[in-house]
Amino acid sequence: MNLLLDLKIPKINDYMSSALIEKIYVSEGAELTSGSKILDFSIDLSSAFSQNCPPISYYRIVAREKVQVRQLLKAAGEYGVLDEPIALFSHDAAEPLGEVVARALRVMTAGIVHHEEMWSGR
Repeated sequence: MNLLLDLKIPKINDYMSSALIEKIYVSEGAELTSGSKILDFSIDLSSAFSQNCPPISYYRIVAREKVQVRQLLKAAGEYGVLDEPIALFSHDAAEPLGEVVARALRVMTAGIVHHEEMWSGR
């Protein structure tokens, strides 16, 4: 079965509209299995909530199915807007990229702590 799958930044909070891509663990052409790390991102809600310490939280997206990374549409240090694809995947490496996206990639999102490999840690 040939399908093109996409990955979008998940809506973690009603006040967010975008997220900073902190670290990308995959490259185009890589084969992922269930549990493979894809990327880390952060959400800064300081414009919605004024505080002494900015409300920034960090998350990791992990694949939940076996796929090929076909195209990365964003890089670390760039913002991903909600409902905008940030990467394309497929089960078959020969799947044409011009096809209509059939569905979202199955992923898991988990809260994490900031680490030194993140874009904002530089």
